[in-house]
Amino acid sequence: MERPLIAVLLLVGLIIGTGVGSSYARARRGWSDYQTAKKTVPGARRAAWLLIKVVTTKIGVILLLLIGAVAYAAAGGDDGSEPAPPNPSSTPDERPGR
Repeated sequence: MERPLIAVLLLVGLIIGTGVGSSYARARRGWSDYQTAKKTVPGARRAAWLLIKVVTTKIGVILLLLIGAVAYAAAGGDDGSEPAPPNPSSTPDERPGR
């Protein structure tokens, strides 16, 4: 009677130990992955802010150029005077003098 009881307890201990061991190994892998990601976050955060800064600067320059173009077009774009009439030229039947 003692032998089957010891075998059952051994089997139950083996099953529980396997479950606990695999959970522990998974937790260790997760912790090391977390530590690796935690170390890379500051660099990635700085890179992301740098990219955002570059993009907003480019958008700002483009917006300023567009606003300037609209203001120039709204102001008329020139001094408002009429174009000068063409200079009188010689008629086709006249010969130029030497």
